[in-house]
Amino acid sequence: MNYDSIPIGQIAVVDDTAANLHLLSNLLENVGYDVRPFPRGGIALQGITYSPPDLILLDIQMPEMNGYELCQKLKDNESTENIPVIFISALNETFDKVKAFHLGGVDYITKPFQAEEVLARVATHLELYQVKKQLQKTNRFQAEQLAAQNAQLLHLNQSLEQANRELQRNYEKLKQTQLQLVQTEKMATLGNLVAGVAHEINNPLGFIGGSISILERNFTDLLAIVEKYHQECCNPSPQLLEQLEDLELDFLVEDIPKTIASMQMGIRRIGKISISLRTFCRADMVEKTLFNLHDGLDSTLTILKYRLKANYQRPDIQISKNYGDIPEVKCYPGQLNQVFMNVLANAIDALEETNRGRTFAEIAANPNRIVIKTEATAEEVTVRIADNGMGMPEEVRQRIFEQGFTTKAVGKGTGLGMAIARQIVTEKHGGRITCSSELGKGTELAIGIPTDSN
Repeated sequence: MNYDSIPIGQIAVVDDTAANLHLLSNLLENVGYDVRPFPRGGIALQGITYSPPDLILLDIQMPEMNGYELCQKLKDNESTENIPVIFISALNETFDKVKAFHLGGVDYITKPFQAEEVLARVATHLELYQVKKQLQKTNRFQAEQLAAQNAQLLHLNQSLEQANRELQRNYEKLKQTQLQLVQTEKMATLGNLVAGVAHEINNPLGFIGGSISILERNFTDLLAIVEKYHQECCNPSPQLLEQLEDLELDFLVEDIPKTIASMQMGIRRIGKISISLRTFCRADMVEKTLFNLHDGLDSTLTILKYRLKANYQRPDIQISKNYGDIPEVKCYPGQLNQVFMNVLANAIDALEETNRGRTFAEIAANPNRIVIKTEATAEEVTVRIADNGMGMPEEVRQRIFEQGFTTKAVGKGTGLGMAIARQIVTEKHGGRITCSSELGKGTELAIGIPTDSN
């Protein structure tokens, strides 16, 4: 054996026979090991516990505490449980060897022993123990590194989660800002357009109305003069009589007032349309103002009237207004009118989609209908707008308020209308907007605005 390459280590030798203890100690010391001899088990337990060696050579048959008992106590102690134990005993029965290994021994040498065998086994188990300690040290180091890396990863994950949450918040803010910009731009554009149209209507309307009033007065005066002249002029010429007969004066006297009355009625209707336009596009102030939702609904219906009229494909879309006794609510009227516009326009779209493939007669037999119902409680005013269209499946109903979601063809829907409506109702007014729908029966939107919306 090459003693120059033996592993360095401290060895505890435990044997109650002095000759054996001296022999083993000298054998090991001669090749360079640091040897600690113990003549009894109790002393060995104290010494090994106080200063653990790298290897233990242990006799079995000893007084007070035998080798089995000492090995058991060492294995029960956390500071000594991993120290390799080689039993050296005169006991040669299989039972004794099995018991030694069962208690945690790593090897078993039978007395009388050969020096070379002892040194070889000692060197082997010392080397294994040192390799094991090195592996444990490496494992601990790697475990510490891994723990540090895990801590860094955990911190990084937390930072990423926080960043993701911040991104999500910013994304939601961006979506809300986009909706507000779209809403503001639409209302500003529509408001300017409608206000301009209403203004342009009012100017000639005022002129025509004033002219008709003057015409009515002048015609009344002229008619009185003609009647008086007819009474005082007793001998009209045949030519004048012929002209009066061709003129059909009696018919004109009866028809012209009717014509003037019809013109005045038309002017009043145009005036109502102009008022509806101004009501729909009311410029919202910084603060909310009291507003009757019926006025908003009526003005919206006036603007959409062209889409409700009959055409060559279908009869009129019937509007049923079941208005309840509702109070005025504090709100932004222009914004709520936009909600009504979006909901009613969608209802018309749904009915037109339902009409596809149906004849005029089939539609007339089951007319298109939109029912508007209003009601009030102490807490809120509710507007319900229902159509008798085809309805929608549940998976579509659940997504109608999502920004960007639309069931319309490309170029016909932006997916912003109902998202804007939800934002106006819930965020701007603290209200609620819900949708219920059933395939084949239609859809209803319910809009609730608090009566005390500060």
